[in-house]
Amino acid sequence: MIRIPKFEPAARGAVAGARPRKAGVRPLVAAIVWGMTSVIGGGAVIGGFAGAAPAQAQAATPNRNAPGSFADLAEKLLPAVVNISTSQSAPQRPQGPRPEIPQFPPGSPFEDFFRDFFDRQQQQDQPQRKATSLGSGFVIDAKNGYVVTNNHVVQDADEITVILQDDTNIKAELVGKDSKTDLALLKIKTSHPLVAVPFGDSDAMRVGDWVLAIGNPFGLGGSVTAGIISARQRNIDAGPYDDFLQTDASINRGNSGGPMFNLNGEVIGINTAIFSPSGGSVGIGFAIPSNLAKQVVAQLKEYGKTRRGWLGVRIQAVTPEIAESLGLPGHKGALVASVTPDGPAAKAGIQAGDVVTKFDGKEIDEMRRLPRVVAETSIDRAVPVEVWRKGKAQTMQVKVGELEAAEEQGLLTANPDEKQQPKDKAPAQKPTESLGMKLTGITPELRQQFEIKPDLKGVVVTEVAGNSTAAEKGLRAGDVILEVGQEEVRKPEDVTAKVQKAKEQSKKSVLLLVDRKGDLRFVAIPLS
Repeated sequence: MIRIPKFEPAARGAVAGARPRKAGVRPLVAAIVWGMTSVIGGGAVIGGFAGAAPAQAQAATPNRNAPGSFADLAEKLLPAVVNISTSQSAPQRPQGPRPEIPQFPPGSPFEDFFRDFFDRQQQQDQPQRKATSLGSGFVIDAKNGYVVTNNHVVQDADEITVILQDDTNIKAELVGKDSKTDLALLKIKTSHPLVAVPFGDSDAMRVGDWVLAIGNPFGLGGSVTAGIISARQRNIDAGPYDDFLQTDASINRGNSGGPMFNLNGEVIGINTAIFSPSGGSVGIGFAIPSNLAKQVVAQLKEYGKTRRGWLGVRIQAVTPEIAESLGLPGHKGALVASVTPDGPAAKAGIQAGDVVTKFDGKEIDEMRRLPRVVAETSIDRAVPVEVWRKGKAQTMQVKVGELEAAEEQGLLTANPDEKQQPKDKAPAQKPTESLGMKLTGITPELRQQFEIKPDLKGVVVTEVAGNSTAAEKGLRAGDVILEVGQEEVRKPEDVTAKVQKAKEQSKKSVLLLVDRKGDLRFVAIPLS
């Protein structure tokens, strides 16, 4: 079970196909405490981490009426829920040469003392036992023995054992796993009759609907808890495709990978994380929605890995200031900060500064929706993409690439396309002040001081006033301004002129494209 002790604010960009986080929100990776614990030696281990398969037939209408008792439903579902036990060899401490016991006169009291000391030391140098942990899972295909659980339950495991309701232990094979959605698919071979459960439609669940969670909290297999859907589409920064269901059903360490059911007995979520200051349940748990899991598990079953669509852009959120500076009605969509050279978007003509408002007919109402929509699109399929560019909407056809292939080729970390320019020959310039910043052209000295790439052209920020709006927006010395109002700038006077032009046009803010050591992002600076 992932325990999230607190939420803290901050900012960064992202890659489409690997969902970027909202501007102003700090990734919670540092704030996530992995609750899986292990026991070495004779102690008990309780793993703590609070899938899917081909899509099953969906129920017409979810049952929303609370029963007088959940007993009949629980009795039906319990045989399909399993415990997952994993073991991992603990690292062995390096052993140096054993020192010799000092020589003492016969009968010396130090002789027994040192002999006991060295005997105890030798025992400590013995190989350590295996670390073990527990989690949960559920059978989704009884005929072929497929079991869904969380990736973090089986990650780095040397052995995986599936424990059925009647305590039958079966060795499991890892078919595939996906760290981005925290899902894993196992396969077991047994003559023992299995019971499977179908996936339901998580999109049909509404806030307030009843749910049942079944799992193995603290090693107590077959534990059933009930609650409601507390919220939908939660982003806890656990991965690039966060879209969690939140529930108040009690979820604890060991529930990881276990199913969350609707009242029709369909899996609508995979329990994954809890928010807790203490490590125990406080009524805030998170589950991966089944509609996200279905496609992932189907791909793991077919390929042993995921195959996601890839657009080839880095994106950021559209703030009200950015929307106003672009003339975009409403602050919706995903702003393209940079385009991967020769990627699908570049080949289709998408440019930095475009705002993606629709992808394959689907509305992109916020930035984090685009990566999921792209990822779910079939590879090599041509789809229409609507972008907002220079005050009007345009549509272009994009042939979707494969995210995993791009990752293998290192394209996701490649720098944006930049035209080669001659080396700097200009002498040092007097700084120009604008927007609370001191600006100057790029000189060889500044390029070396701020580690600016040799072929990058623009205007460098040498100082930012502490009480300025530029400082509030995160600009700092060493940033290079490439564009103002989506037009290139090469010298400080260009920045000043374009800022003045924006003021004359009664704009409330001006949009800057800023490079910070290869990381591009747009920043809207208020002009008031």
